[in-house]
Amino acid sequence: MQDSLFNYVNAQASTNDHYTPKWVFDLLDVTFDLDVAAPVGGVPWIPARQSYSQADDGLTQPWHGLVWCNPPFSDILPWVRRLNEHGNGIALLPHTKGAWRREVWANADGITEWQSLTEIRFMHQGKQKTIFPTTFLAAWGDVALEAIAKVGRVR
Repeated sequence: MQDSLFNYVNAQASTNDHYTPKWVFDLLDVTFDLDVAAPVGGVPWIPARQSYSQADDGLTQPWHGLVWCNPPFSDILPWVRRLNEHGNGIALLPHTKGAWRREVWANADGITEWQSLTEIRFMHQGKQKTIFPTTFLAAWGDVALEAIAKVGRVR
């Protein structure tokens, strides 16, 4: 059984609630089967057929198809491990040091940074907000790899 990130359901936004802006999905130009770390009701501009919220606990639910994962930056490792197991998806991750980063570099099929930007402005409580640190995209699987190649040079 997967570790659970959420020990309780928080009805209010937390410091982890920073949603990827629409223009990122416009660049990727793919439809995801599942957003595994969404708020209740999902995010309207994320092109995902299904989403798991904190109440669903996406880490313990079955994953299927092409997955989108903008995990809580406070505890990335279990999400990266799950993506490594699943092998089909894209994660938006922070440039930070940690054990999870080595696992991404060892297992993802590709990694890219933004072509002309070093940071993105996330949506947080209805407003745009720049967070520290900067971010990158990691891809698992062929469709995901093609999508992130639209954003920048893939390594």
